[in-house]
Amino acid sequence: MRRICVVGGGQWGQNHIRTLHELDMLGGIVEVDEQRLTRFAELYPNAPRFLFLDEALEANFDGFTVATPARTHFDVARRILRAGFPVMVEKPLALNAKEAVELKRIADAAEQQLMVGHLMLFHPAVVKIKELIDSGKIGRVQYIYSNRINLGTVRTEENILWSFAPHDISIFQYLLGTKPIEVLSRGAAFLQPDVHDTTMTTLRYPNNVMCHNYVSWLHPFKEHRIVVIGSNGMLRFDDSSKTKALVFYKKGIDLIEGEPIKRDGPTEQMEYGDGAPLTEELRYFAKNLDGKIARADAKNAIEVLEILEQATTSLQTEKNNRPQKTGSITSVAPQQNVAPSARLGTDVNIHDSTYVDDDVVIGDGTKIWHYSHVQSGTTIGRNCSLGQNINVGNNVKIGNHVLIQNNVSVYRGVELEDYVFCGPSMTFTNVLDPRAKYPQGASAYSQTLIKEGTSIGANATVVCGNTIGRHAFIAAGAVVTKDVPDYAFMIGVPARREGWVTEGAERVPDNHTGVYECSKSGCRYEIRDGVLTEIS
Repeated sequence: MRRICVVGGGQWGQNHIRTLHELDMLGGIVEVDEQRLTRFAELYPNAPRFLFLDEALEANFDGFTVATPARTHFDVARRILRAGFPVMVEKPLALNAKEAVELKRIADAAEQQLMVGHLMLFHPAVVKIKELIDSGKIGRVQYIYSNRINLGTVRTEENILWSFAPHDISIFQYLLGTKPIEVLSRGAAFLQPDVHDTTMTTLRYPNNVMCHNYVSWLHPFKEHRIVVIGSNGMLRFDDSSKTKALVFYKKGIDLIEGEPIKRDGPTEQMEYGDGAPLTEELRYFAKNLDGKIARADAKNAIEVLEILEQATTSLQTEKNNRPQKTGSITSVAPQQNVAPSARLGTDVNIHDSTYVDDDVVIGDGTKIWHYSHVQSGTTIGRNCSLGQNINVGNNVKIGNHVLIQNNVSVYRGVELEDYVFCGPSMTFTNVLDPRAKYPQGASAYSQTLIKEGTSIGANATVVCGNTIGRHAFIAAGAVVTKDVPDYAFMIGVPARREGWVTEGAERVPDNHTGVYECSKSGCRYEIRDGVLTEIS
């Protein structure tokens, strides 16, 4: 049985230690914190413990894993390789590609295996995606999208690009097997100067293959999603969902006699293995100590670092690359109708007749059209569209991909999550008992929450203090006076529920039995205890 020593017993190193113990391969532990080392003595009494790496190198283990802070990776890995041992180093392999190349040179000279901890390459679903691509299941790969978002953990020594993006960039390299020919990255720093909290990176590969990666540690929920688009079908994997389903869509667009025709075939859930990624990764490393590391090898690590460096250069030159004013639509600040303290992402379009106040944050790709006003303290996400004559009050929160049609006021106290649709002239209120003669101020505002994917029809009214659930549908002219459950279809004055709707807005009556599959989203539902419920 292999005996592998773990260097570093911090937050992630403890996972190495526990997993190797479960695999009966834990050889030893190196940890500079004596209190941690004492605790490990209680948990793993049969594993030798060391305060110093030199002591462990004399113990003749079969291999080492390194889970120390990133700034130490190069030095620790170099010492292990020069001592004549194979090593797996957590990502990033080093702080720059030059150091990674040097580690590969040392490993090759010593004829030792060098592996990087690109964990997602050992996720059974990612391995299955690779198999499906190689088998021709989805045809020629055209586009890959990934996001990795969460609230925290915020780093001080590295930005979000270097903290989160290596996982997904390594997946791109694994699936495509080639290097990108162009890398463009855009982002924003909100918490710490020059430490980006969110980035969107575009990678263009040979044969017209495009990849997008969005990462953020300032997101209200956790999500990791991969979408792979091919000429014959599409794949979607949601690692952060409860079901962690890998879904194949027999969908696409075909050009028939020069006309784009939609192909809307069946949806199929693809089975994949159930092994834990870290377990599979460490098992792979142990199996190949004397063989050949082919997955997550030094070459893969170097390519990822080179891409990260190109993306970092792109981020640093972002200001010089911003588009300039053209005609009546202006891409980004500065402009006279946008306050200097407003923070705008890339490709933000604001009409000259619209005003944006101080301390407003507007995400990448958002458009705001004629005669609108965004008041101070408001945050608007990326890829939103606000139509003509829109008023957004102070300290309002608007998520990503929100569509607000003409003549709508979003008052203080209202929050719109991602993909909310507000129809023309619909109304929000924010005070339950308003009196012009007796103004009550901001303390009287009631909070209203519109959850992800909800649609509110033209001329509908949402009385303040209520929550509208995910993917609900409020019909035109309805008046909402109480909380609305997820997927509810509401009509009338006051609004009452008349059946259910799917994520793709397809109607499901109360008396429906069995499973209903939404043709737009591919989600499957059934009515349980009188409530529409999404199922795996």
